[in-house]
Amino acid sequence: MPFLSKLDAVTTKNKSLVCVGLDTDPAKIPAHLRTEVNPVLAFNRAIIEATADVVQSYKLNLAFYEALGPDAHETIRLTLDAIPTDIVTIGDGKRGDIGNTSAMYAAALFDGFGFDAVTVAPYMGYDSVQPFLAHKDKGVFILTLTSNKGSRDFQYLEVEGRPLYAHVLDRILEWNEAGNCGLVVGATHPSELAAIRATAGDMPILIPGLGAQGGDVEQSVRAGVTPAGLRGVFNSSRGILYASGERDFAARAREAAIALRDEINAALPSA
Repeated sequence: MPFLSKLDAVTTKNKSLVCVGLDTDPAKIPAHLRTEVNPVLAFNRAIIEATADVVQSYKLNLAFYEALGPDAHETIRLTLDAIPTDIVTIGDGKRGDIGNTSAMYAAALFDGFGFDAVTVAPYMGYDSVQPFLAHKDKGVFILTLTSNKGSRDFQYLEVEGRPLYAHVLDRILEWNEAGNCGLVVGATHPSELAAIRATAGDMPILIPGLGAQGGDVEQSVRAGVTPAGLRGVFNSSRGILYASGERDFAARAREAAIALRDEINAALPSA
């Protein structure tokens, strides 16, 4: 199923725009799981089982898995195997390099692991992004205006009277020939998010920065979704994963996911 069709279908089915960031830190896993053969996998499976019917997507930040060393690829693969096939999966590596290297990154993430979408950094220009876009049935979320404080170091620099991120958006719109581009825009920039949505139309937007980074849910939802209340991907990692550090961690994660889903739905244009 093409990425956008899958995204809209699961959004409608689960009545959810929640993306759970599976940024699993072994140091934060409940103590009783640390004797498992693969504690990260055991934790991820429990989180997925507890939340799969109330979320839209799961995003694996690849750095948290690469840091595991020899177990990295198996843990990613088996985590993806645990996710129901109708839920969107995002490989968050923010890749982007010269063309032949990007082609290998794209092959690894799309063909090797089978992610539905990835995150990509556009700093090196079109030839670094094109190998991902060539996978026309997959989603490519391109960094546009990020949620971190350092986003102001470069992304707001004025270029020909406009901030650099606005020029990045212009290029992404040009690159979206196959309709598989998405944007990454932080919840910490609600007014800019609204302007970007107005320009981007119904393009999907991955929106990190809720919770620990200070993004406001209501503002972000009203700024970030389409008039139909779709195409927003609202990521929460720590707030869901570590809602509890005890044996009830999965149940508490489910409660946190439902609470965020309901808060998002209450702010939708049709609500």
